[in-house]
Amino acid sequence: MKNFISLFVILIALSCQNNQSKEKEYQLVWSDEFDQEDLVLDKTKWFLETQAPNNGSWYNDELQHYTNRSDNAYVSEGSLKIIAKKEAYTHSGSTQAYTSARLNSKFSFTYGKVEVRAKLPRAQGTWPAIWTLGSNLKTVGWPACGEIDIMEQLFEDFEMVQCAVHTPDTHGSNTIVKQVAVSDVTENFHVYSMEWTPEKLKFFVDDDHYFTYEPELKTPQNWPYTNDQYLLLNIAMGGSLGGPIDPNFSQDQMEVDYVRVYQK
Repeated sequence: MKNFISLFVILIALSCQNNQSKEKEYQLVWSDEFDQEDLVLDKTKWFLETQAPNNGSWYNDELQHYTNRSDNAYVSEGSLKIIAKKEAYTHSGSTQAYTSARLNSKFSFTYGKVEVRAKLPRAQGTWPAIWTLGSNLKTVGWPACGEIDIMEQLFEDFEMVQCAVHTPDTHGSNTIVKQVAVSDVTENFHVYSMEWTPEKLKFFVDDDHYFTYEPELKTPQNWPYTNDQYLLLNIAMGGSLGGPIDPNFSQDQMEVDYVRVYQK
């Protein structure tokens, strides 16, 4: 009888452990699979930002205007296309030689895992990015809101991508950046992901973990990541990070297969 009771207790304990383990697994909470039949972006999920916040211009001396036109962002054949184009375009009294799109998610979240499967542009001077900003941006400003760059591809090397962490302590020349070699980012899709917990930020390419940001003593200056963040997808042109633009540039694109957010 004692053996039976002991076995029963063990089985209950194992069952509880299994249930706790299941509860801690990531569950999909928001996504866009870009599988709609028409060319229209799902406006219930995305906001196309067109108003430049820096006195009518974008930061980093970028040379594009972002538009809300299907010329610069549309869905077809199961993927999102963000198109950077060479064309004179006037917005709010300012004329630029390039257009592109900047998508902000209407969904925001605190803690979780983000996965974005994408293929990047190749043309010199393009600066594609997959990133997040704090939803309290308008009240506390940048970098106090926190920024997480899940993937950036700069002009220096088209066989490299990077992640970056922007906080009051780590921005500008003090930005924490980690680069990783990925030889075919412009030819093939890769999954760029970030896992955000109360303790750390972990960055991945195709499930290969290549960097962790984990300040030992967290303060609002080095860890503003206690509030909601929202997602951004865009291609900037030129400037201090995009670099010199190919004079023969006409257009290029970032193609996004899906965006998925998971939480426990």
